[in-house]
Amino acid sequence: MNSRQPIPVVVLAGFLGSGKTTVLNHLLAHRGGTRIGVVVNDFGSIEVDAMSVAGQLGDSMVSLGGGCLCCAVDGSELDAYLEKLAAPAHRIDVIVIEASGLAEPQEMIRMLMACENPDVHYGGLVQVVDAAEFDATRAKHPETDRHLAVADLVVLNKTDRVDAAERARIEAVLDTLCAPGTPRVGVEHGRIDPELLFDRRPWTQTRGQLSFEDLLAEAGAREPGAGHTRHTGDEGHEGHAHALYESVEFVSDGALSPRRFMDFLDRRPAGLYRIKGFVRFDVPGHGERYEIHAVGRFLRFTPGPWGRGEPRLSQLVLIGSGIDGPGLLRELEACREEAPHELGPESMWGVLRYVARREPAEAPDEN
Repeated sequence: MNSRQPIPVVVLAGFLGSGKTTVLNHLLAHRGGTRIGVVVNDFGSIEVDAMSVAGQLGDSMVSLGGGCLCCAVDGSELDAYLEKLAAPAHRIDVIVIEASGLAEPQEMIRMLMACENPDVHYGGLVQVVDAAEFDATRAKHPETDRHLAVADLVVLNKTDRVDAAERARIEAVLDTLCAPGTPRVGVEHGRIDPELLFDRRPWTQTRGQLSFEDLLAEAGAREPGAGHTRHTGDEGHEGHAHALYESVEFVSDGALSPRRFMDFLDRRPAGLYRIKGFVRFDVPGHGERYEIHAVGRFLRFTPGPWGRGEPRLSQLVLIGSGIDGPGLLRELEACREEAPHELGPESMWGVLRYVARREPAEAPDEN
């Protein structure tokens, strides 16, 4: 039986010129020690010189130079790429698919949801929007509205190129195009905080051969005005991405009510971009530890065993902008369940809707 945690696959979409590649390069340059597998359509648009020097090329990036990924007939080509990236030898933590500018996000999502590889799972759709060319893009590509409707997180890029009134107008239009509650992040030059999409592992400088992280750190040190977003408590970095977000931590040694917790998730504010951690429900037949991963509207639970000696706690980290931290904590406190063992199995139905279905392992042949 496979005991590895599945790797989240995040789709990064947006029309030509919206800034997808800039966003991707920013994520790569500020990933800390996290290993990111990347699938891209246009290989030449990615800054891969450092990756080539570091020996990463061919191990953690796949080029689809000739065409649009979503045009694969049955998804088998994508499955092969994901299988390669998910190989244990690469130790990939997250996979980002940069879709071509003319990709259909719905098809991307369908293909990922239909993927039978147990080592990967769909991790959400991030739609990048060019604020400076918003109206022109909608006029040229009417399907923009449809793409925004299925986005889990919208990145409004190039906000430095519009004034406050124009940005407010665009955001009002986005409110009508996106599904209710879809979070939206306004950024300049694609500088989205990686923590909104994935966990960053601690960066440690290697000895001997120069690593990818070493090269990126050196490049960042040479870049005028380059900064980092690793520590939210750093002083002197008020202009960096981390200054725009705040995190709230919740810990409970008791179980949470699955129904009240799902109500909380359904009502989460638009400024709450990410939720991660573990939840204890203790409903009969569901005593596992439920890992939760939410990016924007996307939500997934992954049940798994508690570690030996691991305290059976619910531990959550909520990351957002303009959120009411004390209010969120009060709402989570109200989710505590004093008698979980008295709840029926139907109380877990809302949670189980967001658990990936896995085929049961085949019984060994006894003949």
